[in-house]
Amino acid sequence: MTLGVIGAGFGRTGTMSLKTALDALGVGPCYHMVEVFKNPAAPGWWLDAAANPAKTDWGKIFAGYNATVDWPNATYYRELAEAYPAAKVILTERDPDDWFDSTQATIFMDRGPPPPDAMFPKMVKKVVFDLFDGRIHDREHAKAVFLAHNARVREVIPADRLLVYEVAQGWGPLCDFLGLPVPDGPMPKVNSREEFAAMVAGGGPGGPPGH
Repeated sequence: MTLGVIGAGFGRTGTMSLKTALDALGVGPCYHMVEVFKNPAAPGWWLDAAANPAKTDWGKIFAGYNATVDWPNATYYRELAEAYPAAKVILTERDPDDWFDSTQATIFMDRGPPPPDAMFPKMVKKVVFDLFDGRIHDREHAKAVFLAHNARVREVIPADRLLVYEVAQGWGPLCDFLGLPVPDGPMPKVNSREEFAAMVAGGGPGGPPGH
């Protein structure tokens, strides 16, 4: 397998909905942060990737997957675009204030310090929180990082290879970009704040420290 779609959008921009849509379109299996949580070896692989992205064995990380969205991969979209030159790139976006508010209620909520040997929180700090210099609760700083990332993706990825997309736009732009027919039924809309809270309570990604 090789990656055919690379998501460059930050978490909480509809990445889980996009993952679900890509799987439904037959473009998957699609990688997402939830896949990291499922594989005990994956956090270590991503920590190694963060230390030396240019020498990362992406094929090992993405074995069995045809697409990837969300963090951690969004941090390394440029390296992945170079490693998979035939892959198309999707930048998911949303209103910056809505995005910030969503992060604070979900992935950036305070949960207390994790156990010192917990690999998943170490990985998240390195490949996500460090993008914001640790200032994940500073609205203006976090929004500036978010907007700068989105602008940089537009600069780095050629326009004919890039879809700038909001999941609220539905199937049309996504299917046009991928050259696929529009399926019956609405575009998936999943991983709301309420669904995320339920996942956390159950010990899912970003859940209680050490879980």
